[in-house]
Amino acid sequence: MKGRELTGRDVFLITAGAFSIIIAVNVTLAVSAVRTFPGLEVKNSYVASQSFDRDRTAQLALGWEAEARVTEGRLVLSLTDATGAPAHPETLTGTFGRATHVADDVTPDFTFDGTAWSAPVAARPGNWNLRLEATAPDGTIFRQRVIVHVPRQG
Repeated sequence: MKGRELTGRDVFLITAGAFSIIIAVNVTLAVSAVRTFPGLEVKNSYVASQSFDRDRTAQLALGWEAEARVTEGRLVLSLTDATGAPAHPETLTGTFGRATHVADDVTPDFTFDGTAWSAPVAARPGNWNLRLEATAPDGTIFRQRVIVHVPRQG
């Protein structure tokens, strides 16, 4: 059996096909990356950097620790002070969502039960973030990104 001769046209088509696949994959990944980008953290990073060290020092001086988990359809946030007692912020807000996109972001409506704050959430299994912001009684802003892992049931 005699094979077909490889011509210049064949080599061109093979090369063009390979590069077409590479370009198509790159365009698909670029479009997906831009579509799922959640946006900027701050409008002007230079201005934000001017008070970063001062804000961080004030936040660390509070001695607050934040932990969160999802239990039975509720996001439970434990915010404690340096002694381990529940901290009592003047304000408490947060955004609960996936780390990779903003489509599932929600703003939980926290209620305090005497030891922790909780809010109803619909969280499928996987990694989630709670981007927390609280104001201490002295006016210090406490910001923290708390990683929350929701395990698979079963």
